[in-house]
Amino acid sequence: MSSIHFRTVRFILYGLIVIFMPVMALAQSDQQNSGSAPVGQPLVREGDLALKLASELGVTNTDDEVEAESSLGGLDILPSNGWIADYPVTPDIIIELQNTVGAASSEGRLSMNKDGALKKFDDVVAGFGLSISPYTAGTSTTPAPANCQDYTDSEGIISSYSAEGPPVVTYYCPPPDYYYLYTWVPCPFRWSDRLFPGFFILHDFHRVIHRHGKVAITTNHFNELKSHHVFRVDPAERFKRKTFAGIGVSRPKDFISTGIPNSERTIFNGSHARTATGSMTVSPTTRGRSMESASPRGGERSSPHQDGGRSTIERGK
Repeated sequence: MSSIHFRTVRFILYGLIVIFMPVMALAQSDQQNSGSAPVGQPLVREGDLALKLASELGVTNTDDEVEAESSLGGLDILPSNGWIADYPVTPDIIIELQNTVGAASSEGRLSMNKDGALKKFDDVVAGFGLSISPYTAGTSTTPAPANCQDYTDSEGIISSYSAEGPPVVTYYCPPPDYYYLYTWVPCPFRWSDRLFPGFFILHDFHRVIHRHGKVAITTNHFNELKSHHVFRVDPAERFKRKTFAGIGVSRPKDFISTGIPNSERTIFNGSHARTATGSMTVSPTTRGRSMESASPRGGERSSPHQDGGRSTIERGK
């Protein structure tokens, strides 16, 4: 009797699986095809992207970031302000790199044609979990959204901030308690099939990231060890090409000068950034008093020497 009952239950379960399997597959397919961008963009260092891109484009096969960045820069394949290893790859950087890859292949600086080079580039970017493509229908800039009412998942966004903290890069309007921490960059792009008019990025950040068992840092603060100065790359000014220059820039005088020879290597691609010991935390309750609002802006540099509990800030020369 029990054997018959077991076979009956098993038959019913099998029938349910057969019935609902197409529905489950369709739901999974719809979720994958929806192309919903995460609240926090995956953090990818420029140095990691340079290593992979140099290899896939047949430029050089190395595990040295500076060598990969220099080789790409020698072919004019670089972000507008050059390669900065520990800076995160943002949508505007991806668009800039895509344009330079296309130009390098069209002008014969790469061993493959333009379509092949761009396909390699797209595959590399997608491999890092960044489904970003440029939006070419217009070039007008869009002001930042004033609030989160335009987004359908505002509750999910707030929950994400509460659980994970403020992301370094996000495509959605930050909740009101976090809004002051961010800079808006008006660079239109697409994530899968969805159009975004730009993105938000923290004014200041220094985060530990883990990838393939390795620990690294992504930051917009860079130390000059000998003089004990800290140089800050302003995300909004970087988009306007009014910041410091990294590896590969042919006309460094067009950018803010650090006053230090070979700073594109010793400061913005130096070994100091590899000592990942912790990450910056942000408290939204200390509005206007946190590191994000106290750090130097644009072309400024700060000295860690304290004067009454505050850092001394000097202008970049």
